[in-house]
Amino acid sequence: MSELDELLDPGINKGTPNYNGYGDKLPNANATLTLGILSIVGCFLYGLPGLICGVIALSLHKKDKEIYKTDPARYEQSFKNAKAGFICGIIGTSLSALYVLIFIFAIFFAFSIASMRF
Repeated sequence: MSELDELLDPGINKGTPNYNGYGDKLPNANATLTLGILSIVGCFLYGLPGLICGVIALSLHKKDKEIYKTDPARYEQSFKNAKAGFICGIIGTSLSALYVLIFIFAIFFAFSIASMRF
Protein backbone atom coordinates (compact mmCIF):
# COMPACT_ATOMS: atom_id res chain seq x y z
CA MET A 1 0.00 0.00 0.00
CA SER A 2 1.38 3.39 -0.88
CA GLU A 3 1.45 6.53 1.19
CA LEU A 4 -1.13 8.13 -1.08
CA ASP A 5 -3.63 5.36 -0.35
CA GLU A 6 -3.07 5.81 3.35
CA LEU A 7 -3.65 9.56 3.05
CA LEU A 8 -6.84 9.13 1.05
CA ASP A 9 -8.31 6.46 3.33
CA PRO A 10 -6.55 6.43 6.70
CA GLY A 11 -8.82 3.72 8.12
CA ILE A 12 -8.08 1.12 5.46
CA ASN A 13 -5.46 -0.80 7.40
CA LYS A 14 -4.27 -0.11 10.91
CA GLY A 15 -1.93 -3.05 11.23
CA THR A 16 -4.53 -5.35 12.71
CA PRO A 17 -5.85 -8.20 10.60
CA ASN A 18 -9.56 -7.66 11.33
CA TYR A 19 -9.69 -3.88 11.46
CA ASN A 20 -12.85 -2.71 9.72
CA GLY A 21 -12.34 1.04 9.93
CA TYR A 22 -14.94 1.52 12.65
CA GLY A 23 -12.92 0.02 15.47
CA ASP A 24 -13.58 -2.85 17.77
CA LYS A 25 -15.83 -2.69 20.80
CA LEU A 26 -14.59 -2.84 24.34
CA PRO A 27 -16.11 -5.82 26.13
CA ASN A 28 -17.79 -3.85 28.93
CA ALA A 29 -18.47 -0.44 27.35
CA ASN A 30 -22.23 -0.83 27.01
CA ALA A 31 -22.52 -2.49 30.42
CA THR A 32 -20.62 0.40 31.98
CA LEU A 33 -22.96 2.91 30.36
CA THR A 34 -26.07 0.99 31.39
CA LEU A 35 -24.93 0.54 34.98
CA GLY A 36 -23.88 4.19 35.19
CA ILE A 37 -27.35 5.33 34.12
CA LEU A 38 -28.98 2.84 36.50
CA SER A 39 -26.86 4.19 39.35
CA ILE A 40 -28.33 7.64 38.81
CA VAL A 41 -31.86 6.24 38.68
CA GLY A 42 -31.19 3.90 41.63
CA CYS A 43 -30.02 6.67 43.92
CA PHE A 44 -33.66 7.58 44.57
CA LEU A 45 -34.47 4.06 45.81
CA TYR A 46 -32.92 4.61 49.27
CA GLY A 47 -29.48 4.80 47.68
CA LEU A 48 -28.47 1.16 47.90
CA PRO A 49 -29.18 0.09 44.27
CA GLY A 50 -27.43 3.22 43.06
CA LEU A 51 -24.35 2.46 45.13
CA ILE A 52 -24.17 -1.11 43.87
CA CYS A 53 -24.63 -0.20 40.20
CA GLY A 54 -22.23 2.75 40.47
CA VAL A 55 -19.41 0.75 42.03
CA ILE A 56 -19.79 -2.00 39.43
CA ALA A 57 -19.75 0.59 36.62
CA LEU A 58 -16.57 2.14 38.01
CA SER A 59 -14.81 -1.21 38.24
CA LEU A 60 -15.85 -2.22 34.71
CA HIS A 61 -14.55 1.08 33.39
CA LYS A 62 -11.19 0.41 35.00
CA LYS A 63 -10.90 -2.88 33.08
CA ASP A 64 -11.96 -1.25 29.81
CA LYS A 65 -9.48 1.58 30.29
CA GLU A 66 -6.62 -0.91 30.56
CA ILE A 67 -7.72 -2.56 27.30
CA TYR A 68 -8.13 0.85 25.64
CA LYS A 69 -4.57 1.86 26.53
CA THR A 70 -3.19 -1.08 24.53
CA ASP A 71 -4.59 0.28 21.22
CA PRO A 72 -6.46 3.61 21.53
CA ALA A 73 -7.21 4.00 17.82
CA ARG A 74 -8.87 0.60 17.67
CA TYR A 75 -11.23 1.14 20.61
CA GLU A 76 -11.88 4.88 20.36
CA GLN A 77 -15.59 4.72 19.46
CA SER A 78 -16.65 2.34 22.21
CA PHE A 79 -14.42 4.04 24.78
CA LYS A 80 -16.69 7.07 24.52
CA ASN A 81 -19.57 4.92 25.83
CA ALA A 82 -17.36 3.61 28.62
CA LYS A 83 -16.30 7.14 29.54
CA ALA A 84 -19.92 8.34 29.62
CA GLY A 85 -20.80 5.37 31.84
CA PHE A 86 -17.88 6.23 34.10
CA ILE A 87 -19.11 9.79 34.51
CA CYS A 88 -22.68 8.61 35.15
CA GLY A 89 -21.29 6.07 37.64
CA ILE A 90 -19.44 8.78 39.56
CA ILE A 91 -22.53 10.98 39.68
CA GLY A 92 -24.80 8.08 40.68
CA THR A 93 -22.39 6.79 43.33
CA SER A 94 -21.93 10.19 44.92
CA LEU A 95 -25.67 10.95 44.89
CA SER A 96 -26.42 7.52 46.34
CA ALA A 97 -23.82 7.93 49.07
CA LEU A 98 -25.26 11.34 49.93
CA TYR A 99 -28.78 9.90 50.02
CA VAL A 100 -27.66 7.03 52.29
CA LEU A 101 -26.00 9.50 54.67
CA ILE A 102 -29.11 11.67 54.77
CA PHE A 103 -31.27 8.58 55.35
CA ILE A 104 -29.04 7.40 58.24
CA PHE A 105 -29.06 10.90 59.73
CA ALA A 106 -32.87 11.03 59.48
CA ILE A 107 -33.22 7.68 61.24
CA PHE A 108 -30.78 8.75 63.96
CA PHE A 109 -32.63 12.06 64.39
CA ALA A 110 -36.02 10.29 64.57
CA PHE A 111 -34.78 7.90 67.27
CA SER A 112 -33.24 10.71 69.29
CA ILE A 113 -36.48 12.71 69.18
CA ALA A 114 -38.51 9.61 70.07
CA SER A 115 -36.29 8.83 73.05
CA MET A 116 -36.63 12.37 74.39
CA ARG A 117 -40.43 12.19 74.55
CA PHE A 118 -40.67 9.00 76.56
